[in-house]
Amino acid sequence: MSSAAVSPPVADVTTRDDGRVRVVTMYRPSSRNGLTLDMTTEIADAIDAAAKDDAVRALVLWGEGGAFCSGLDLKAAVAVGAGQSAPEQIRERMKRHFHRMIRSVRACEKPVIALVDGPAAGFGCDLALACDLRVVSQRARFGEIFVKRGLIPDGGGSFTLPRLIGLGRALELMMTGDIIDSAEAHRLGIANKVVPDADILAAGLAFAHKIAAGPPLVLRLVKQLCYGAQDASFDQALDAEVEGQIKCLNSADFIEGMTAFFAKRPPEFSGK
Repeated sequence: MSSAAVSPPVADVTTRDDGRVRVVTMYRPSSRNGLTLDMTTEIADAIDAAAKDDAVRALVLWGEGGAFCSGLDLKAAVAVGAGQSAPEQIRERMKRHFHRMIRSVRACEKPVIALVDGPAAGFGCDLALACDLRVVSQRARFGEIFVKRGLIPDGGGSFTLPRLIGLGRALELMMTGDIIDSAEAHRLGIANKVVPDADILAAGLAFAHKIAAGPPLVLRLVKQLCYGAQDASFDQALDAEVEGQIKCLNSADFIEGMTAFFAKRPPEFSGK
């Protein structure tokens, strides 16, 4: 595993591999990693490419420079059509750029972990919420600040946040636009881990590698089952678990897991 010290990227969005973990980095210090139209496409392309790469077992999405993502860049907001009465244009650009990015994160069958250092505000908050897990620094801040701009959450926050923290608290955060710190995010269940600011990348990568060491089929099925169960009945969830377990029992990784258990050694999963 590489160390946490890395040189700042020269592009707005870059990717690199840390063993089995694909790291997708946002870096626009002038706007605290505010999203442009091009960035949304680059992030979606990076996620889609990692999803198709068998060598990648997990993904990390993070913002370099002390900010995860401050939301939509103001210039990008103008490009989308803010302040204009062109609903079809706004709809098309939102779906083609911002919603494609969010959908790519959500649809990726591999674990996607957000490393939140500093602010995750507005669409940046929704982007972090769309990821499967969140490791955050002590200086991390989350805010569904849309209401303060006369807007509503438009990155899936109305779907993800209530499912993470409950309807009442989600409504409170979306209706007030209040910003919560890392301790409150952890208490509510938004953050899985809180780590010192200087350790965010190293700790996040260690967490990602721990997950990536698991059997890929099981990780994919766990993600499918958990998300699918949110909109299913209890009986439907049980049926889906049966079908998923059949796939696991017929996999080479199940045999490896059992063999390693009896041999008292760590398993080496192949993804087959």
